Amino acid sequence: MRISAQSVCAAIRDDIVAGILPRGTRLAEEQLAQRYGVSRVPVREALRTLESEGFVVSRRHAGACVARPDDREAADLLDIRALLEPLGAARAAQRRTEAHLKVMRGLVRLGRQRSGHGQDGDLRSLGEWFHETVAQSTGSPPLAALLVQTRRKIAWLHPPDPASRDAEAWQERGALVDAIARGDAERARGVVLAQLDRAPGAADHRGVEPAKRTGMPPAPRKPAVNTVRGRS
Repeated sequence: MRISAQSVCAAIRDDIVAGILPRGTRLAEEQLAQRYGVSRVPVREALRTLESEGFVVSRRHAGACVARPDDREAADLLDIRALLEPLGAARAAQRRTEAHLKVMRGLVRLGRQRSGHGQDGDLRSLGEWFHETVAQSTGSPPLAALLVQTRRKIAWLHPPDPASRDAEAWQERGALVDAIARGDAERARGVVLAQLDRAPGAADHRGVEPAKRTGMPPAPRKPAVNTVRGRS
């Protein structure tokens, strides 16, 4: 059976995100073809896709290798997510279909059951499926693609804390589904903002000075008034 370039792309991406293919690793087509049991053609197509997503870089005479994003790119991704995901949740509340709701509710129910019984083997894939369904329910293919791609890179550059909070995460997803089901765009936006505030990398990102995160000078401080300092 012929394995599609899309499947090969997903396999390579998963190995990059999981750290099996560390940053800077050279990606030789022949070796990858042997690793995934395919010809070099789907590998070549997969590498082009992964390069467009930012997971792979290609250089003349050096070939392809896993990208090495710097700290600024990792921080910028958090800013991008903070803009995109609340927008996606609001759009989902406005445009979701009953089919989308059925899938989301089923995934939340299954995620809660698995996390409650400590069956965490496939919770990551269930979570990815859930968020891809939310993205699809925005009714906007460009927005959905951006949401999915951003989440994948966040998982790579800001991996989850080993201290699991799976049960809490599925409770939060349930709250998001409730807001989407009611068509409450503002509530959906608020649920996502609260989730992002507790997400991996968020605390460190908040602690970085604006000049370091964005390249812009920090906002000037206001003069002290009644011994209380504020920011402009």
